[in-house]
Amino acid sequence: MPEISTVQLRDVTQKAGLRFVHNSGAFGKKFLPETMGPGVAFIDYDNDGWPDIFLVNGMDWPGHAKKHTTPKLYHNNHDGTFTDVTHKAGLDVEMFGMGVAVGDYDNHGYDDLFVTAYGQNHLFHNNGNGTFTDVTQKAGLLGPQEFSTSAAWVDYDKDGHLDLVVGNYVQWTPETDLYCTLDGKSKSYCTPESYKGTSVRLWHNRGNGTFEDLTQKAGLGDPTSKTLGVAVLDFDDDGWPDLLFSNDTQPNKLYRNNGNGTFTEKAVVAGIAFSEDGVARAGMGVDAADYDHSGFPSLLITNFANQMLSLYHNEGKGLFVDEAPRSEIGRASLLTLGFGCFFFDYDLDGWPDVLVANGHIDADVQRVQANVKYAMPPHLFRNVGKGKFAEVTNSVGQAFASPRVGRGAAYADFNNDGRLDLLLSTNGGPVYLFRNEAQGAAPPNHSLRIKLTGTKSNRDGIGATVRVTSGGETQTQMLRSGSSYLSASELVLTFGLSHNEKADAVEIRWPSGEVQRLSNARAGQTVTVTEGKGISASRAFEKKN
Repeated sequence: MPEISTVQLRDVTQKAGLRFVHNSGAFGKKFLPETMGPGVAFIDYDNDGWPDIFLVNGMDWPGHAKKHTTPKLYHNNHDGTFTDVTHKAGLDVEMFGMGVAVGDYDNHGYDDLFVTAYGQNHLFHNNGNGTFTDVTQKAGLLGPQEFSTSAAWVDYDKDGHLDLVVGNYVQWTPETDLYCTLDGKSKSYCTPESYKGTSVRLWHNRGNGTFEDLTQKAGLGDPTSKTLGVAVLDFDDDGWPDLLFSNDTQPNKLYRNNGNGTFTEKAVVAGIAFSEDGVARAGMGVDAADYDHSGFPSLLITNFANQMLSLYHNEGKGLFVDEAPRSEIGRASLLTLGFGCFFFDYDLDGWPDVLVANGHIDADVQRVQANVKYAMPPHLFRNVGKGKFAEVTNSVGQAFASPRVGRGAAYADFNNDGRLDLLLSTNGGPVYLFRNEAQGAAPPNHSLRIKLTGTKSNRDGIGATVRVTSGGETQTQMLRSGSSYLSASELVLTFGLSHNEKADAVEIRWPSGEVQRLSNARAGQTVTVTEGKGISASRAFEKKN
């Protein structure tokens, strides 16, 4: 069993200077998009090695405008504080934003921003000088007016250029809004079952700054989907990135990459389309990770209240088994409604833990379900080894365990101390930044952080698989865009090494097929590995706590 390391997740939002409140646009009509956002992202937009913060925002509905609201970009000042640089960066564009994906789509060395929205999605090109340009039209992405949700960058054809996969929710407009009620007296938000589904979109990167819609050609066109979460994974370990979509009241979808530009849907035969009793649940957030050191990624999907989380263990051979009903993860999540979620090693013991942001969609839910709340504490499940998890939410700090209407969630080491910090959004409320602090007299666990720079592969190294062996245990992580819910975590891999002072062996399998090996990489640093060249830079962690 992994050793227990004492950790506090300290609320540093105000100290950090994050003065953000999400505008859901709600004005009493109970329009469906109001309940869903927003996403959050970590992006090192100026390549200074310190993660910056991007926050998606909504806007008022036409005819009900009270205030002008835009997304926000906060620059990391390297001292625990952030500065609002939205206007200077050219990102003060009003839209009904939902989610965000971060990736360097033209391999120019700076990460770009794709923002999903109700209406028109936006692609912002990072100019490398602290500013962004809206290139939606120039890139060929102008046109579709959809209810887009989560998105991810993925080089699905391994040509060295990042493609874009975008989840879409339902066919809804203010004109086609339906009347639904929880209590028979007042209007409430309708469930997605009231509206028709719509297909995800796959935008293929032509390599010249423009994209083409290859959804149908790739075999991803399914008009019944109601997609909220998108995760990239290689579930069969064949070297080609597969796609997982969590759907709300429709079966989840798992698309196997055939390696020829097409995908084959495998969710039913893989056992992840439905719950154990054959029901399509209300899938929200999603992630994939090798939580038990088997070498294969297992799946995490958040669901509606009264449905519990899904924890699909990868049995190999393309089959998954939901472990949640037999575990604390299932029991603890039965009454919560989860959105953002991911695996991350918060205590650096080498075993991926689980974070879930919770919150209901209807403020009046307690009138009809007394034991289901609107604002809910998050879940933090510690991986205790042997495939088991224990809830530790209440032990990492009172502020963290407070109820809130959670939505997006992302992680990064924002203060460069080697520990993963958390960013959580709330619907119609503030954002929260939690700093991960080691507590107690015992020496804290060590970590090794790996940043990838592709040369033949895409510049970010998205899709590369890294295996780290330390103290007789081997961890496997794929560098991926997407996952969680509407959100983007940092594009750096963090490996907890427990008390080991070094990683004995590091193996990187790049999307190009090149394999690089390092040995005796010492803990306590971030190393940058350039494809074909090895370690090109290393940086020791800042001494904190």
